[in-house]
Amino acid sequence: MLKRLFDILASFIGLIILSPLFVAIAIAIVVSSPGGVFFRGIRVGHNGKPLIIFKFRSMIKNAEGNGKWNVGDMDPRITPIGRFLRNSKIDELPQLINVLIGNMSFVGPRPELQFYVDMYTEQEKHILNMKPGITDWASIVNFNQFVTFTNANDADLIYLEQIRPLKLKLQLFYCEKNNFLIDLKIIFWTLYKVISREKAVPREIQNIIQFQRTYENVAGTSVVNA
Repeated sequence: MLKRLFDILASFIGLIILSPLFVAIAIAIVVSSPGGVFFRGIRVGHNGKPLIIFKFRSMIKNAEGNGKWNVGDMDPRITPIGRFLRNSKIDELPQLINVLIGNMSFVGPRPELQFYVDMYTEQEKHILNMKPGITDWASIVNFNQFVTFTNANDADLIYLEQIRPLKLKLQLFYCEKNNFLIDLKIIFWTLYKVISREKAVPREIQNIIQFQRTYENVAGTSVVNA
């Protein structure tokens, strides 16, 4: 109840305060390339139900599904203003709309494509019991994952083999240990990452990263640096 009240108040206030920025970005998007202002992507939400997620459009119209799922800076589908929107995370701000209407929260596992959800193990399906969020521990750890995608020969393979395993471990960790104070901590760390661009993460998250590194080194693979 407290989490939902916070989501409503914070998203409502955020949309009002950021409305001038939204207008400026909307104009820039429309002027820079043909297509709408918003990207509406279909993701898997709470209890496995389809979710339409809002973002500022950073790619050419109808780009999703017509190329790699995971996008680096050099992807030709990115619009002139899109690179800035993606790297600054400003493209994520319209998800305040999702939070306000109630199909997302500020904090929760990032909503995933059905393609990847179909790969979930029985244990990983517990992630779907949580309402998806704008940010979570995995978002903080993989804050600069676009750099990895840019440097990769196959961004989708890098996501599948290196980023996704750790992402799932962190999402399961949040499912097991979450409360309103932890949500506030995640919001703080998210803002810290946006402002500082530092690689630091909380000690308990670093422990999970280290464990995953050790596990994958034994298995003959590696995990991206946090």
